Amino acid sequence: MEKGKLLCETALSQIGKVIVGKEETVRLLLTALLADGHVLLEDVPGTGKTKLAKALAKTVNLKFSRVQFTPDLLPGDITGMNIFDRRENEFVLRRGPVFTNILLADEINRATPRTQAGLLECMEERQVTIDGESHVPGNPFFVIATQNPVETAGTFRLPEAQLDRFTMKLSMGLPSRQEEISILERYAREDPLTRLSPSLTPEALAAAKDEAGAVFVHRCILEYIVDIVSATRAGEQILAGVSPRGALALLKCAKAYACLQGRGHVIPDDVRALAVPVLSHRIVLGYGAGGTETARGFVRQIVESTTVPTEDFSL
Repeated sequence: MEKGKLLCETALSQIGKVIVGKEETVRLLLTALLADGHVLLEDVPGTGKTKLAKALAKTVNLKFSRVQFTPDLLPGDITGMNIFDRRENEFVLRRGPVFTNILLADEINRATPRTQAGLLECMEERQVTIDGESHVPGNPFFVIATQNPVETAGTFRLPEAQLDRFTMKLSMGLPSRQEEISILERYAREDPLTRLSPSLTPEALAAAKDEAGAVFVHRCILEYIVDIVSATRAGEQILAGVSPRGALALLKCAKAYACLQGRGHVIPDDVRALAVPVLSHRIVLGYGAGGTETARGFVRQIVESTTVPTEDFSL
């Protein structure tokens, strides 16, 4: 699993030149990328979400696109559309920003549900249908969507079906005092993102993905994942727990997380580290039960109370 570990170390080193003190967030972002998933970043403005996405794209030398979601944005503005070319006397496809490798969907909850749904097919099926014809958006195709948890005026809440398409929901959080001083020092003269050079290739990413897919998972780990997921479906405040899609996402992420650490097998600590970011946003709470933090606390409680397997996980 050397390719996965090398990718992790190189990416952490490069992105660390731009983003200060968020190594675990970067590691989880890489995990979602290797697991062929997508990430929802929920944070107040100015915490470095766009910088993080751009730094990742530059490090792996991938094509990057950004869409600023607004209430007047239409699905065709994202996917693209066929436009009549008078010179050629035929319709020509004008490709939208989804034809990329890393797509930053900025403030996704500001767009109407119709426009939000325009991303569903791209995220789940890895294809775009325009006027009945299917197209491949990019390979790899990784969506990093952002939303502001504080400002709700003029926003449209993401439906559960779309939330379930995101492999993880992460929060970078505000920096500590020392981290903020380091940010000021680092950005005092110039933006370090402009000096960031590609250190990995798309081929190296593809090789790391193949390694992650080959990571061994013991049956007791599978049972451990199912025990945690099943527990999310019980409780008076729970309207809907985690679906089998969520269990599969946790499994894929656990394999990718192990690969990034240079291990050829999954251990319970991998599952424990990923349970909250992978599962909490998939839980539907009843009215008055609370929001995101309540769901995260609920998953933490489940993880702490679920019996941890003790086996030789490499066999």
